[in-house]
This record gives sequence, C-alpha cells and structure tokens, in this order.
Amino acid sequence: MTKSDKSKHNICIASIKRKTFQPYNYKWTKFYESNSDFPHSQFHLNLTQNELIICSTIIDSHNYSILTTQKLITNENGIENVGNLIDSTLKQPIDFKGLDGKLFTFGLLKLKNEMELKYFIETGKASMIMMYGIKTLIQTQQMTIKNIENVTKVWSKENKNNPC
Repeated sequence: MTKSDKSKHNICIASIKRKTFQPYNYKWTKFYESNSDFPHSQFHLNLTQNELIICSTIIDSHNYSILTTQKLITNENGIENVGNLIDSTLKQPIDFKGLDGKLFTFGLLKLKNEMELKYFIETGKASMIMMYGIKTLIQTQQMTIKNIENVTKVWSKENKNNPC
C-alpha cells in the first residue's frame, strides 16, 4: 500500500520542526505547512494533484532547490534538474567543516537510475530544514502508513509541549 502525499508531508514537517531551532525565519530556507504558503508563483513546478511542497532553499530565480512529496527540483545557474526520490539514497554525508563564511553548500543524492542530483543547503541552523526534509522523505519509503501516523503524532505532540 502506498503512502499518501499528505502523510509523507506531515512526517517531514514534524521532523523538520523537531530538529530545527526556532524562529524559522532563515534567509533562503523555508518549510511549508501547505502549498498556499509557497510564495514563489514565478516557479512553474508542475505539481501533480496531491503533491505537496515540503521545503525549499531559494537563493535567487536561477539557484534553488525545492523538495516536494514526489521529487526534488534543483536549478543551478539556470539549469534545472528534477529527480524522483523513490529508492534514492543520500550520496555522502554533508561536511560543514571549512565552510566559514560560505552561505550555502550542496548535498548530493544518488537516484534510482544511478544519476546524481545536487541540492542547495543554506549553512548554519537553516541547514536542518533541507537536510531533514530529504532524509525523512527517503526514510518514509521503509515505513508503513501506521508507522508514519504514529511518529507524526508523537513528534507533533513533542513540538507543542516543548517549543524551542
């Protein structure tokens, strides 16, 4: 049985909130409770009917990464790459050492078709949003629907009881 986009979205948002320091007002990186919260109408994302935007790092109109419940879209210097995250893996751990002064870095995914897909990560505390959005979405592939519902309830309850 496949997981709904809504259940994947809920667990990713709960994970992001659990791992990210408040306030969530970072320069380039945001997460979205609903698609209507995504303020960038200039991007033509071609979302399917139930597809939901999880998070993004948007530096400018030519350099961004947007994670949805079905894909990762990265535009680097005006060149867009899109990857389906089903059966994808994190290619390498992200090493933030030596990034002093750099405002962003890249993460790397290995897709099912063996292709690699880079994605933007804002450095500092904001990095948790994109990192945990992608990591959690990949992890949901091994979870049952019941697992996702239970984890989402627990994390949401913890976030309400223990705001950062």
